[in-house]
Amino acid sequence: MKIKLKEEWKEFKLLLSSVPAFTLVVFVLSVVSMNLLANKSIDTHTEYLALDCGIIVSWGAFLAMDMLAKHFGPKAATQISLVAVAVNLVLCLLFFAASKIPGMWSFGCDEALDKTFGGTWYVLLGSTAAFIVSAVVNNFVNFAVGKAFKKRPDGIAAYICRTYVSTAVGQFVDNFTFAIIVSKFFFGWSWVQCVTCAVTGMLVELLCEAVFAHLGYLVCKRWKERGVGKEYFDYVQSRKEVKE
Repeated sequence: MKIKLKEEWKEFKLLLSSVPAFTLVVFVLSVVSMNLLANKSIDTHTEYLALDCGIIVSWGAFLAMDMLAKHFGPKAATQISLVAVAVNLVLCLLFFAASKIPGMWSFGCDEALDKTFGGTWYVLLGSTAAFIVSAVVNNFVNFAVGKAFKKRPDGIAAYICRTYVSTAVGQFVDNFTFAIIVSKFFFGWSWVQCVTCAVTGMLVELLCEAVFAHLGYLVCKRWKERGVGKEYFDYVQSRKEVKE
């Protein structure tokens, strides 16, 4: 058991050192921004549609997850997702501490800004739980769809299909889980609003994927050509061979 944990830890460290820094930064910033912006609801002027502002940046996290799932696999993508969640929780703690420090913001609105950055426990709980569940769903659906392409699994058609399907399912799960945990019980949303929020969020994410999917494909293609993560893949393969 102890040896297995050491091997898993070594594999995880190799993964962290293998993921391109820019991708990791974009991923973490997207998750942090989602959590912060989820505190604000969007006024849609209709009782049948409700959204929060987290939707404007959440596509970045799902784009990064799809790229990681394609190149490194669903397990690795999920591990990086948990790293992003951990960083977000640490920053939330620091933001909360800052909100309790006596003083004034340089541009006023002190109480409102303290409440925004201090956050509320149920928004943090909801966004964290929703993202973890949706990350697992997104990454493994992405992998499953990719396995269905026996011919040209690395082609753009396969990439777009696995990205669109996993993003649609993952985003619906993310939005609906958050809506149930937070919006339904704390913001007073109806079940219709929860469903329409999840569907609308999913459609917005798919639109963003239509814009950025080709970029994600090109990045993954470049990663493969450059042998990004070779040391990580070699170690994973060696562990498989030992088990066999």
